[in-house]
Amino acid sequence: MTNEAADTMSISDYLAQGGKLSSPENVPPRYRAELLRLMSSFVDSELAGSAGFADAINWAPGIKERIAASRITLEKADHAERVLDLMVEFGTDKALYNSAHDWAARMPRDADVEARRQGGDMRLSVFHHPLENWNDAVILNVLMGQATVTQLRELEQCSYAPLAEVVRDIIPREQRHMELGLEGLARLTEVESRLPDLRKAIDYWQPRVALTFGRDGSDRFDRLAAMGLRRTANEALRTQWQDALDRQLATVAL
Repeated sequence: MTNEAADTMSISDYLAQGGKLSSPENVPPRYRAELLRLMSSFVDSELAGSAGFADAINWAPGIKERIAASRITLEKADHAERVLDLMVEFGTDKALYNSAHDWAARMPRDADVEARRQGGDMRLSVFHHPLENWNDAVILNVLMGQATVTQLRELEQCSYAPLAEVVRDIIPREQRHMELGLEGLARLTEVESRLPDLRKAIDYWQPRVALTFGRDGSDRFDRLAAMGLRRTANEALRTQWQDALDRQLATVAL
């Protein structure tokens, strides 16, 4: 449906029937608030993920791994900028936004971080935890990489057409990031003595990545679904992620 079609019915009915919005001028206030929150969470998480992964470049055990870590660091920052450019159309100050937080900042390793925003920082809670070494970086890249792809495939169906279009461009690169992680993990598991440390890293990161899908039975999901910004419930997305992850880890004896 087109924006003109929305003129003949309420905006809520239009969105409930699969309508798409294409510019800030067509967006009602409550929809605008939820859309900006979704985009902020993505931008903040990509900036924090990029900044946190930058250290992994110098932990990389070889040139191939160093190139992969550099690519992931660069492309995540680029993804953040693409979505931030959409937020600029709603009046966001891009320069101010970029300097709003220390994107490399992390909490203590054993901190109990709630799955909610910390002040104005909208990054997913997993990005408040620090990486310790190359094993850690590879495991998080695999686990969070699959979570990101799962969550973006949901977002590419959203009712705000410009965001859906950007997300469709981003998904193949995020998919490749996860594949690079799997390639790195396969090389690590060739040395049997590393397996206990890798399993320990999985035990640390897996529940923290699971939190990024949000609470089961979330009232907010119902609001977003009514606006066409979400389709699949949190618990269903988490199950999709876990099933895909189980298959991937099985290929490398983990």
